[in-house]
Amino acid sequence: MNNKIFALVDCNNFYASCERVFNPKLEGKPIVVLSNNDGCIIARSNEAKALGIPMGAPFFKYEQLINRNKVHIFSSNYTFYGDMSARVMTSLKSLVNEIEIYSIDEAFLDISSFAYCDLEDTAKEIKNLIKQWTGIPVSIGIGSSKTLAKIANRQAKKHTVENVFDIRDLEVRESILKELPIEEIWGISTRWGRRLRKIGVETAQDLAEADPRHVRKTISIVGERIHYELNGLSCIGIEEVKNKKSIISSKSFGKKVSRVQELEEAVSNYTARACEKLRQQNSRAQGLYVFLRTSPHIEKDKQYSNGMSTHFTIPTSNTSRIIKEAKRLTNTLFLPGYEYQKIGVMLLNISDAKNEQGSFLDYENYSKSDTVMKSLDTVNKQFGSGALMLGAQGMQKNWRMRADRKSGAYTTNLKDLPIVK
Repeated sequence: MNNKIFALVDCNNFYASCERVFNPKLEGKPIVVLSNNDGCIIARSNEAKALGIPMGAPFFKYEQLINRNKVHIFSSNYTFYGDMSARVMTSLKSLVNEIEIYSIDEAFLDISSFAYCDLEDTAKEIKNLIKQWTGIPVSIGIGSSKTLAKIANRQAKKHTVENVFDIRDLEVRESILKELPIEEIWGISTRWGRRLRKIGVETAQDLAEADPRHVRKTISIVGERIHYELNGLSCIGIEEVKNKKSIISSKSFGKKVSRVQELEEAVSNYTARACEKLRQQNSRAQGLYVFLRTSPHIEKDKQYSNGMSTHFTIPTSNTSRIIKEAKRLTNTLFLPGYEYQKIGVMLLNISDAKNEQGSFLDYENYSKSDTVMKSLDTVNKQFGSGALMLGAQGMQKNWRMRADRKSGAYTTNLKDLPIVK
């Protein structure tokens, strides 16, 4: 017998909602958020969606429509959004013991221990507390499996006023599953959808009623699990957050770069950010990969793309040491006469920092290194990212990506705190 109950908490129009927290005048106004270098539309408020502005569209194609309708435009502000996400997730953890952070704006909760409560009222209370504590509106779907909770969340967003929906009632569940196309089920790809349609499975209810062995043979064991999940039998539990096996840091430049000094400065900044993420999960890296390329949209004889890796004798999380190697690789990769669009780093062979490894050929005083890096991270966390940097990261950063409409780092930079008069 299945006694599990899950809730999926999803932040509504998350990036747009973040922008509204410190600028209440934006409530009810259309908002779009742009990608790196202000290229494409990556987030829209409901008001912007109603104007017919599609997700992922190039900004220049809809600029006239956006200006005509006085849509508020923001460059992506990932430091701000990431911190707001952390606040939402920390708030949820204070309310529910078992939580799986699924993405920057979604989390699964195991609320089985709340079974004695009216779960819709409990979900409404959670929703109101998150709004009160963080300013972010959320929708909550409740189901006896994670797949059903995901479907319930979709229903909560599109068809309820309270943004809370419980799909556990059998008749309610079947009526919703009959209207849900197979490809819109969490975990079912378009390719799998085509295969299932060939055997007559076109809706979520069709999949729930299908022979699980036939489903497994048609797509995979994952499909069989989804079949059981749609029938209210939990096969996918709350998963613990796992450390990343590799960490990448890269962005396109705001303008073309042709000098090796600027490339060194950029790669140093991206390496510093990657090292910060590495230490956040209490890990060390034993490998480093640097890649460099020009724009793929220019003439072929002016294109260049290359990458190179190196290996550390013992794992490290020391920013200074890793930057030194990143700059060396950049100099090796660099060819004069090209205009570069992008450089990036990837930390490889990541291991737990608790497993210290010695070597006769190399030596790192982990205690001293970790103390210095901890001080660096503490200062940047308290006073804002970039408050304390290595000299290799430079000061001007003329290469950095374009973000002409970026809002303030309200929660991570003291200088950007709103002033109340």
